[in-house]
Amino acid sequence: MELTIQVGSQGEAMVLFGLADQNLKLIREALPVNITARKDFLRLSGEKAPVEEAAGILKDLLARVRNGGEVSPDYVRRQLDQIRTRGLLDREDAWGPTGSAIRVQTEPIEKLCRSPGQEAYVRAILQNDLVFCIGPAGTGKTFLAVRMAINYLRAGDIRKIILCRPAVEAGEKLGFLPGDFQAKISPYLRPLYDALNDLLDYDQVKRFVEREIIEVVPLAFMRGRTLNHSFIILDEAQNTTTHQMKMFLTRMGETTKIVVNGDITQIDLPEGAPSGLVQARSIMPGIPGIQWVELGREDIVRHPLVKRIVQAYEDFEGGAATSRPGVLPPRPPGGGGSVLPPRPPGGGGNGQRD
Repeated sequence: MELTIQVGSQGEAMVLFGLADQNLKLIREALPVNITARKDFLRLSGEKAPVEEAAGILKDLLARVRNGGEVSPDYVRRQLDQIRTRGLLDREDAWGPTGSAIRVQTEPIEKLCRSPGQEAYVRAILQNDLVFCIGPAGTGKTFLAVRMAINYLRAGDIRKIILCRPAVEAGEKLGFLPGDFQAKISPYLRPLYDALNDLLDYDQVKRFVEREIIEVVPLAFMRGRTLNHSFIILDEAQNTTTHQMKMFLTRMGETTKIVVNGDITQIDLPEGAPSGLVQARSIMPGIPGIQWVELGREDIVRHPLVKRIVQAYEDFEGGAATSRPGVLPPRPPGGGGSVLPPRPPGGGGNGQRD
């Protein structure tokens, strides 16, 4: 017997199939059916009973996708479990214990990452609920965090992605820009949209934003919220104040991951204002579930000139620590791409520059 299931769009197919076709693999392993996936359809073949059961599961998943419901490996397992209780499955181990915790499986790390430092960063995200990443421009801090967030969303392990940045002026005044408040803050959020558009097509991004599956917001809009089942990214965290950083970190709810990244050599806060990112590093050493990762100029993956520009500025500064409060002193040569060890209590705001 052969059946064809039409899928409305590539975005629907991506969610329906699961990360790395995980949902389809679970069905293939549990039922004696052949499933051929294309961009806009699925073809099922085999004996009549298992093909109809597989088609029923896939149609249910597709309906849930179109209604904005959660489609996760756990849900597929529960559907297969119901079939098993009716005697249609005889392999107890076809899908593992029902209700077991799911750890997201992303694409191979060596394919996703382009340097040892990036690999350490991705592994830290997989293994911890809160990750801080410090590194210069061009090291992939934002791109990799957004990539991992999308992986978790596709796997059904989270329900929402939240991307935020502090709207801090870099030498220019917001009040001089034309337009209303939304128009004034839009340029500050543009880099986050750029990262999304590099990974998803325009229609997907638009649909996810309209359904509030993805939120891109200024940091100030996070106050008072408790965020569950979310993947939250705070970009340009070096420009948070100490109060903003505390406010942001305490938004964390159940089944939530947070990634905080920034470049401590590009702090745009008013003179004398300490950076919340620098302070956080000094007061949260060795807390289980929190990991600090440092990227260096050897992890820069933009235009080759970016690496030379970063090197030129480090040479110009002569290896001396800046006198600005809250900025870390220079890091030693070759120190990038490392997972930072816990800092002893009372270590102050000084550390290594990226």
